[in-house]
Amino acid sequence: MFFDDERSNRLRPQILTELVSQYMNDAERARFYGLPESTRVRERVKIISPENLTIGEHCWIGEGAALDASGGLEIGEHTSIGLNTLIFTHSSWLANMTLQNHSGSDLIERKPVKIGKGCFIGGLVVIMAGVTIGDFATVQPNSVVAKDVPPRSLVAGNPARVFQKYDDEYIQSEVERVRGENARRRALAEERGDASSSWGAPAGDFTE
Repeated sequence: MFFDDERSNRLRPQILTELVSQYMNDAERARFYGLPESTRVRERVKIISPENLTIGEHCWIGEGAALDASGGLEIGEHTSIGLNTLIFTHSSWLANMTLQNHSGSDLIERKPVKIGKGCFIGGLVVIMAGVTIGDFATVQPNSVVAKDVPPRSLVAGNPARVFQKYDDEYIQSEVERVRGENARRRALAEERGDASSSWGAPAGDFTE
C-alpha cells in the first residue's frame, strides 16, 4: 500500500505530523511545531518546510492556512494570519509552461516572503512569492498580494493596492474608541445580569 522510495519516506513524517496535530489545541499545536509558546496555530494549518519558517511571539495562524516556507518565510511578532490564507514562496509556473513539472525539476523558482510585526492579514488572502509586507500593515480579506506592501498601510483587492495609510495618532484614537465602547458594553452587560467577558467586548446587541 505504501511506497518505499526516497520521496515517500521524506514526506511521510510531515504527513504524520499534520495528522497528529489535529488532536491538539492551538497552543499545543504551536509547541508541537517548535514555534514560540505565545503563538497559536488553529486546526488544519499546513506548514511546508517548517525548518525555513521564522515567526515571532504572540502570532495567530487561522484555520486552514497554508504557509509555504520552502523559499523562506518570516513573520514578525504580534501578527495574525487569517483563516484559509495562502502564502507562497515558490512557483512551478515555468516548469508547467515547458512540460517539465516532474519531481526534482530545476525550474522551480523560490523567493522568500517577509511579513512585518503587528500585521493583520485577513482571511482568504493570497500572498505571492517574493513579497515583503511592512510593519503594522493590514491586508483586507480576499486580497491577492503580488507586490510589496508599505508599512502602516491598508491594502485590498486583486491585485491588492493601497487604500489607506495610518500613523500613531490614528491608531491611538482607534484604541481609545474601542476601549471606550467595550467598557460601555461590559457595564450594560453587568446591569442586565449577563455574564461578562474577561476580555474584549461581550456578545450581543448593545445599541441604544
